[in-house]
Amino acid sequence: MLRKYFKFDELGTSYKQEIIAGLTTFVTLAYIIIVNPKILEGAGMPFGASMVATILSAFFGTLTMGIYARRPFAIAPYMGENAFIAVTVVKVLGYSWQTALGAIFISGVFFTLITVFKIRSWLANSIPGGLKIGCAVGIGLYLTFIGLNDIGFVTLGVEGSPVRVGDLSSTPVLLAIFGFLLITFLMIKKVNGAMLIGILTTTILAFIFKVVEWPEQWVSMPPDIGPVFLQLDIAGALTWGFFAVILTILVADFIDTLGTLMGVSYIAGFLDKDGNLPEIEKPMLADALATVVGSLLGTTTSGAFLESAAGIKAGGKSGLTSVVTAFMFLIALFFAPFFSIIPTCAYGPALIVVGMLMITAITGVKFSDMTETVPVFGMIILMSFTYNLAIGLTSGFLLYPLMKILAGRFREVPLGLWIIGAFCLLFFIFYPYS
Repeated sequence: MLRKYFKFDELGTSYKQEIIAGLTTFVTLAYIIIVNPKILEGAGMPFGASMVATILSAFFGTLTMGIYARRPFAIAPYMGENAFIAVTVVKVLGYSWQTALGAIFISGVFFTLITVFKIRSWLANSIPGGLKIGCAVGIGLYLTFIGLNDIGFVTLGVEGSPVRVGDLSSTPVLLAIFGFLLITFLMIKKVNGAMLIGILTTTILAFIFKVVEWPEQWVSMPPDIGPVFLQLDIAGALTWGFFAVILTILVADFIDTLGTLMGVSYIAGFLDKDGNLPEIEKPMLADALATVVGSLLGTTTSGAFLESAAGIKAGGKSGLTSVVTAFMFLIALFFAPFFSIIPTCAYGPALIVVGMLMITAITGVKFSDMTETVPVFGMIILMSFTYNLAIGLTSGFLLYPLMKILAGRFREVPLGLWIIGAFCLLFFIFYPYS
């Protein structure tokens, strides 16, 4: 029955393949269990309660994605937007985290409504093919940069040289290099589960070489979610002074989700002959509902995660991949001490490999046409060089109509892209740059 529901025969997949893919996605994404609440702790949110909210939000969103949308995309609280809330909204602007959660709830409800009425999917389908390729390639380089930074191969530099090579003689970096080579070797040999094998092998070696220590306890009861559950302040967010914050959350969430879905779907081969994702409103609705539920649970904006590409490259094709990932999150409620110690030198190489595979889409860009090249170039470069997915994506969506206007070819710009471009312009105008 599951085979029929998830269309195994049509997709050419199997239980083993989907389970391996689900585990791979989870392992590359497990860091969010600790990192998200750590970031939100800076905003005054209790770590333990935030961790439970993070896990439950990821479980709900990813399970909804798997069962309803039947896509192998994992959903969890977004990186970047959690830092925006903790640092910019709470520390710099001085708002409470309860009010910030209220703004996230409002944005989630808004996205739910425009998704149900298929406005969101109409906007998504108006994006030209070149920009969809730019999403995929930009995300690939972004993932690569994250991976290189996580493993310590690339570190912060000095004034005049923002980044530099890390200590290549350190054990974590050497283990990460080994993990990268192991994964690529296994992929060359077409071994199923290459990424998962690479991650687990490198993790074991990290224990042997004492890069990480065994946890004092493997199993624990989840902390009380009470301090953050239903603590959002919706009325406080419905003020004119909070408009810039809500607008930033709306545009960043819309662009991040859109870019991730299109980029990962392009690599997975899910797009149709017109370059659109069939039934895109389903994964978008899963994303919107996860944001609503996440704000009620007590965490920040949720959406489809780039790390889903690791599971897809491991063979994930159906919603069962997401179902496996979702239940791994649920299990993590009781095994958080174990999952939290998976070192960056273990999962970082997988992100680099996925990034490498995603940049191959660049061959589809019409480099002979500058009105296509400039927007794609801006999108790809700014994603990584600003370390901000939303900045890169919005830049591309702004540059595309601008280039067409300069070339006297503005009629080539779809109506939906004009609307997206207008919101992107507002994003740059009101973005809190502090």
